[in-house]
Amino acid sequence: MEPLWKLLYLLEPAPVTLVLTAVAVTFGSALRALNYGKEMERNRDLSEASITLDRSQALMIPIMSSCSLLLMFYLFSSVSQVLTAFTAVASASSLFFCFYPYVMNLKSQLGLPDPYMSRCCSKSFSRIQGLLLLLCIGIVSAWLVSGHWILNNLLGISICIAFVSHVRLQNIKICAMLLVCLFVYDIFWVFFSERFFGANVMVSVATQQASNPVHTVANSLSLPGLQLITRKLELPVKIVFPRNLFGGVAPGNSADFMMLGLGDMAIPAMLLSLVLCFDHRKSRDLVNPLDIPSARGRKYIWYALSGYAIGLVTALAAGVLTHSPQPALLYLVPATLGPIITLSWTRNELTELWEGTMPEVNDKAHLTEV
Repeated sequence: MEPLWKLLYLLEPAPVTLVLTAVAVTFGSALRALNYGKEMERNRDLSEASITLDRSQALMIPIMSSCSLLLMFYLFSSVSQVLTAFTAVASASSLFFCFYPYVMNLKSQLGLPDPYMSRCCSKSFSRIQGLLLLLCIGIVSAWLVSGHWILNNLLGISICIAFVSHVRLQNIKICAMLLVCLFVYDIFWVFFSERFFGANVMVSVATQQASNPVHTVANSLSLPGLQLITRKLELPVKIVFPRNLFGGVAPGNSADFMMLGLGDMAIPAMLLSLVLCFDHRKSRDLVNPLDIPSARGRKYIWYALSGYAIGLVTALAAGVLTHSPQPALLYLVPATLGPIITLSWTRNELTELWEGTMPEVNDKAHLTEV
């Protein structure tokens, strides 16, 4: 156990940036999921917009995650180039999904013409969409060449936002079951996997670098500029920050990185998206305008987001004091789920929140009212 004064390291730029980034991404993912649901309600196209998991499907996530973890633990070197290619495609589509609303908003404000060029996959494709797609492909290509950690983080954040927007849960009850299962999953693979598999499976997979297929192809073809292409890549399944970010002083090797897995942001963000949707429905159902200011202070999202920040700081503090990897969900699940359940119980809203479902698309009365 390290002395308590070591906790001052949490005030260094790298930990502070990591916490602020994770909180912003988690809230942004929940907000984007809410807005995406509204867009699909207006377009009457929610069936194609997202996948809503029922209880059995949600409980398969920890099982499939464990199988994937073992597969990458034993066969990562054999499948790393395939994983890199698949990740590149997923990253490009996720970037497009994240940038598209802002590009369309800018186009509307500037009044730019946007003629349709062609049709692809039975959908029309405009000029601005084509340019945006080229931009996203360019960003992914820059990551494949340089492997820079900032680009890695950008791709990881876009994947997290796209995942939370497209994969949804029916209610808080199913989300709580999933969180509890992943709580056990994270603890086992971080603390106990070494006893069964001879190594810490979670840490081994998280710290492995994938072979770069671009470097492999360039090397086989003897292309010029081969030395500019990185041989190994950090896959964007986590966000990373150098421990010496902005010149901060860190113990140990200054070349080390702090990291946080996408699951430690995406899974709590799924809970936050349900809570944010519940808050939205409650504020929408208010009849008396005088009740709106008091309702703003009653929104569950701020308690859940504060709990997430506290849980993440606690996880980092535990890692500093024990000088060992920590399962982030060990701290994030109680810190986010606990305040929501306790607060809703005191407000007599637990049943409504627990059994609540996603809003229906064909709610014509609500659409007419809006």
